[in-house]
Amino acid sequence: MLTDKVKELIKKSRIVSFTTWQTKYSAQVISIFQQADDEGRYLSDQDLQQLNNLIPELAESLTQAKLLRDHASDLVGKARGEVLAAYPNITEPGGGLYPPMRAEACWRDFWHFLRCISYAVAGSSVDYLSEPGLGYMEQLYQELKVPLDAMILGLEQLKFYSLQEFPTDKKSDIEIYFDKLINQLKKFANG
Repeated sequence: MLTDKVKELIKKSRIVSFTTWQTKYSAQVISIFQQADDEGRYLSDQDLQQLNNLIPELAESLTQAKLLRDHASDLVGKARGEVLAAYPNITEPGGGLYPPMRAEACWRDFWHFLRCISYAVAGSSVDYLSEPGLGYMEQLYQELKVPLDAMILGLEQLKFYSLQEFPTDKKSDIEIYFDKLINQLKKFANG
């Protein structure tokens, strides 16, 4: 059973912000990203087409974001497998992801992390994180005693497997978006 404090932190733990994009993109473009984030979903084909029409110079970035979206379940599954291999007892009684609903929340976070990263990729903007949202997420993780080492490993594996989807000459372009979030999570662990 989630406490009121935890429920409130969940609502406030929105780690994406498009505020800094206002100097780069029109309100119409930002509203497409914002609506997807408000609805907790990846950019749809319709969103991607609209964005491509509005900013054709982002065509390659939009294609890259679509690739992440289309492979999200598989990528999250592989990252989950790596976490379970590294921490075989994590979902057992006494483990950091027990009972099963805690493990499901963790895998869901991986899915949402990739969703947020896909927005950054689509918008070709490394500046996509919300400091206040990250602060609330850190409080939430502390409150719930989320095993940060496992979360960081999972995000690193999500990066590893995601990069496998891209040609060698594009990997460094994509990894910076993952590194931005990984470095923030590492600050939680050291905070």
